[in-house]
Formats: sequence, C-alpha cells, structure tokens
Amino acid sequence: MTSWREHRLSSRHHEAGAVRDNRGVRHLLSLTELTGDDLREIFARAARIEAGTLARRDGAAALFFPSSSLRTRVSFERGAAEMGLQPIVFPPEALDTVEDAVDIVGYLSAWVELLVVRHTDLHELRELAAPGILPVVNAMTNANHPCEVLSDLFALSRETDVRSLRVLVVGPDGNIARAWEEAHRAFGIDVVQACPEEVRTPALPWKEDLSDAVQEADVIITDGPGEHTAAMAPYRITADLLDSAPDGVRFAPCPPFVRGREVSVAAANHPAFVGYEFKRHLKSVQQAIMGWAIEG
Repeated sequence: MTSWREHRLSSRHHEAGAVRDNRGVRHLLSLTELTGDDLREIFARAARIEAGTLARRDGAAALFFPSSSLRTRVSFERGAAEMGLQPIVFPPEALDTVEDAVDIVGYLSAWVELLVVRHTDLHELRELAAPGILPVVNAMTNANHPCEVLSDLFALSRETDVRSLRVLVVGPDGNIARAWEEAHRAFGIDVVQACPEEVRTPALPWKEDLSDAVQEADVIITDGPGEHTAAMAPYRITADLLDSAPDGVRFAPCPPFVRGREVSVAAANHPAFVGYEFKRHLKSVQQAIMGWAIEG
C-alpha cells in the first residue's frame, strides 16, 4: 500500500530518484524568475497577513542559517512558527555534503513543507530546487538577496506605485545591488547605482556623481562597502545629501550598516530615515513568500 507521504512525493513529480517534471513547485531563488502576477500575489498575501488574516497550517520548515544571521533568521523563524510551521534550524554547512541534492530533499520531504536557505552559493539552492520535490526560498546568497528587496518594495507599495519611484542604490557590486538589478529587470523598477565605476554592478544603470544622483532619488538604499572601504568612502550618505534630495525621500540603509562608514551619524538620525519602519514588513513578506511557495 502506498503511504500518504509516498503519494505526496510522487505527486511532486519525483520517481525512483529521478526528476520527471518540476513545474508544479514554486521556488523563490531570483527576482527575475517571478512574474508580475507572482509579485501581486505575494504582496496581497502580505497585506492580508498584516490585516490579521494569517492562514495557519500544520507542518514544518527546514531553515538553513549561519549563527551570525540576525534579522533574516529571526523574521523567518518567528514567521514560520506563527504560520503553524515548526522551524527546524540547521547551519548552512549541513548542505555542504557529498550527498546529492535530490537525496537531501527526497528524504526531508517526508517531514517538512519547504526549505528556507541562506547559503553563500546560489548554485547550491538551484541544485536543491531542481528535483521539484520541495519549494526552496532564497534567504540570501552572495549573488542576491531577493526577500530583502521584496520587503522594501512592499513597504513602498503601501504608499504609492513602486514603478513611479526612482531608487538609488549606493554601494559596490554585491548581493544587494544585484537583487535591485533583478527588480529593475523583472518589474521595471527605476533603479540607479552610485559608486566608483570599477565596482559597479553590470547591467545596472549607474552614476558616478553621488550628489547628482541623490537629487533625483525618491528612495536611497545603502550597502556596506565590503572590501571596497577606501573606494566607497566618498559615497557616504550624509544629512546634507539627504537635505538635497527631493521632498519625501526615504532613506533605508540595508542592515547591518555602520554609522560613520556608509552612513553618517546625522544621516541615521535624519527624518528621511525609514529603516526600522521598512524592515517591520520583513516578517509578513517572508510569511507571504512561504505561503505562496507551499500552496503552489
């Protein structure tokens, strides 16, 4: 007799350890893989959650997070628990094994509803998603950070049409700039990067002159300089720069940020700063993503 777990595995198009068809399983690996309808559905779910209509379900979620993760882990772990999903947390190194990805997800599918993975290598997440057995959500890689950008876009969407805004990303090439580049391509968001030319993100519209870029920005995002501290020093956001931006500019430095490094102390205390306000949406957006992925 076929058990319900075996039937579930077969229904997800996995048979005898081989992939037949994974079209029925939703993943969030890159913003470029979302459609406009996906974005609207995720945002509608997040809005319902914030209105107090969170759908609960029985089950569990396998979360892979390093011990240093703070906001993303707390919001995913707490969010899963509020949904009725028991969060089972592993270090990302648990995935660095000789075991084939199809076998990892094949076994875990007996006990969990989805995987939420923060790992340096996006390829590792694609390997886990490829069999089409369990939904995989990208909680951050070195290549991109889709949930972070979706949270900011949702926060902005509560006030206006995000496609009408000019987003300025101040920082070198990295997972934040690349995630905003994905949003630019996927949803037509008007995004410009400000940084030295030698550290710009390929394919992302760019300006070298920070003061000029700020004067046209409705939203300013910063990212840490990483190994480019010296090159990015002239690109610190100051209160004077924020004063020169259009009225109503929102300043949302990507955490963790360092006061006195990419952000001046005065800028962090400026009325334009919306960092805490924006990030309060992170949990509801991530809950919406998990529900969207599980329900397929």
